[in-house]
Amino acid sequence: MNTKHIFLYSALAVAGLTMTSCSMDTESMTSQNDETAYRNAEALDMALVGCYDGWQRTISSEEIGMYMLAEFASDQAHGGLGFSDAKNNNVLDQFDISVAPSYNNLFNTDWINYYAAIFRCNKVIQAEETADWGGDLSARGRIIGQARALRAILYFDLARMFGDVPLVTVPTEENLPRTAASEVYKQIFEDLKYAAANIPADAFPLSGRGDTDGRITKYAAEALLARAYLYYTGYYGQENEGCTKQEAIDALNDVIDNGGYELEANYADLFMPACTTDGSNGGAYAWNTTFKGKYYDGSGWVSDISKEVILNLKFAATADYNGNADGNVFQVYLGPRNKCATSVNIASGWGACSVTQKFVDTYKEDPRFSACVWSCADAGFTADVNDSYEYTGYYTRKYAPMCFSDGTRQEVGFQLGEQHMNITYYQDWTVMRYADVLLMHSELTGTNTGLNMVHQRSCPGESLSYSIENIRKERAIEFAFEGIHFWDLMRYEKDGAYAGRAIAEAQDGAKVINGGVETTTSFKVENFTAKKGLMQIPNTQITLSGGVLTQNAGW
Repeated sequence: MNTKHIFLYSALAVAGLTMTSCSMDTESMTSQNDETAYRNAEALDMALVGCYDGWQRTISSEEIGMYMLAEFASDQAHGGLGFSDAKNNNVLDQFDISVAPSYNNLFNTDWINYYAAIFRCNKVIQAEETADWGGDLSARGRIIGQARALRAILYFDLARMFGDVPLVTVPTEENLPRTAASEVYKQIFEDLKYAAANIPADAFPLSGRGDTDGRITKYAAEALLARAYLYYTGYYGQENEGCTKQEAIDALNDVIDNGGYELEANYADLFMPACTTDGSNGGAYAWNTTFKGKYYDGSGWVSDISKEVILNLKFAATADYNGNADGNVFQVYLGPRNKCATSVNIASGWGACSVTQKFVDTYKEDPRFSACVWSCADAGFTADVNDSYEYTGYYTRKYAPMCFSDGTRQEVGFQLGEQHMNITYYQDWTVMRYADVLLMHSELTGTNTGLNMVHQRSCPGESLSYSIENIRKERAIEFAFEGIHFWDLMRYEKDGAYAGRAIAEAQDGAKVINGGVETTTSFKVENFTAKKGLMQIPNTQITLSGGVLTQNAGW
């Protein structure tokens, strides 16, 4: 039994390529194959698009997905969803398989997607020494640098979710066991360092970000290097030879000194649902918005990307059920369950990630709160509590699905794509913001300059002294519901012990409404610590590997 079972579909992984055969020594002029797809910079640029598509598919055709997982698992949100729904996602909320014992394969699609994307990256990276670059070292660094940065992102996701994972750096069908996380992170650091050193600083200038948004720059690679350093040293409680603390600081210094990024003046403008109102007049739908991103205004696409954004994961409104998976499928989860009124621009959805009362009580006076959370009571309506699970009266706002004040969903009003409430969402996911660079810099250098730049954007005149606790509090509200906070909790203490305590404080005994009945939630710290906060290796992959793959403890 070989790796093609573990890395399913890897033989078809390179997007846009058709595997062909010829009986003569001739070259296909209408399709690409392994002989033509990686032969020069032009061909490799096309193959690189397939690498980005592979990364996109870890969310757009996910089973759970990295960002949805981070919200289900954190202390800031309950699992939520429907009262009669299967409780597979609530397994992650409680870290307790007994909630839904039959779900022993939660991440199988995710596993397949990640390794298919890694395969694509490996094919491009492998061509560095064999392609005809025509002496263009800039193109070589730009293309291979992006492919290596994408591979680093994919492995960073996998390592945070599962810990030890098979490390595959060349296209192969060899059946590989899990690799120690220290070696996986060493490769992550090497890939990001290569990207930072070889992607030209002017490859994707901020002045042209409307056209190149989503491309990985040298500065994105440097910011991700610092994020990976902080996670590894925090969660594992040790240094990794692949990256020193000073290297992480130097990387952030380069972003700050030379990247040209700046904080967006108005925090809410970073998130479309937080700064947009219905602008329809006489039946013609339109938005009134100050959003600094990509959106549809009724007549066409607007792309006004904030200079705070360092890296976006791109999505489109053209997803369908015929294999075109390019939409942000996470958004439908975040709408209230069967919304009972049309007075606000948040559309109904599946009722996931109801906000914990602990988060509300801690941050309700912060000016950023209303951009992060919206209250059903303040909006003048409730969701269908009889069909809601873990209903608290609060939902997340930053990536919520949107509609007009008459209840028409934006995809229907604008006739976008399939106009389907499950898949027709296009809001890009911001992976790295300049605010994160500033806060990481303060954390690593023991200074409060970056901390106060971020804090004073939303709280003018308030100065915070440097302390780890102040940085942690600032990060918790600044990056709430952006798929970051859970991973922060995990790195604050070795083996995720801090995360277990924080989640228990917010969710053990919290009051919620299940099917119209008030009750309390339960979270047992021992379920979390037994697993060290790591996810379940898909049972299908363990079986198909013939036992080469092993399960994480506690699952």
